[in-house]
Amino acid sequence: MVDLAVVIVTWNIRDLALQALQSLYKDLENSGLATAIYVVDSASTDGTPEAIAQSFPQVNLTASKENLGFGGGNNTALR
Repeated sequence: MVDLAVVIVTWNIRDLALQALQSLYKDLENSGLATAIYVVDSASTDGTPEAIAQSFPQVNLTASKENLGFGGGNNTALR
């Protein structure tokens, strides 16, 4: 059972995405919430999905081969 699900859609924002995930996990650390974190990357060319996979292997990561846009990225995560 999950108390909180977070969806982050990325496109060429490697450093910002890593900072956001670090902050998110720090804030959730003592929350007691059961969480699921989803990141959908829309065909980044700056190494965003690789960096996330390396630094946050617990994230449910989907690396799309095409730019899905914000709505498409969210829909992908929710499926």
